[in-house]
Amino acid sequence: MMTSVDTDLLRVLADPLRLQIVTLLAKETLCTTHLVEETGAKQTNLSNHLKVLREAGVVETEPCGRFTYYRLRPEVIEAIAGQFADLAQTARATAEANLKRSCP
Repeated sequence: MMTSVDTDLLRVLADPLRLQIVTLLAKETLCTTHLVEETGAKQTNLSNHLKVLREAGVVETEPCGRFTYYRLRPEVIEAIAGQFADLAQTARATAEANLKRSCP
């Protein structure tokens, strides 16, 4: 039973713009131009965030002519969701067993 969550991935997803990008990409594969339109972010700022998401393995790219499309990797989101589910299960078991450390 895993009781910790991937903190590096949490840091990546904690940024509001990156979370917005991930939410948009969950619904459809989009190019940078679409993401600029949807988020209102500047292209250079958006590209930097996409690079972080790509390096973290959250999104993958698909070249299409002079555009690059971005697609969310659902298995990454499923993995972190599973880690949170494991954490919740551990917390539930701890509460049910009334486990607590005594104070010195």
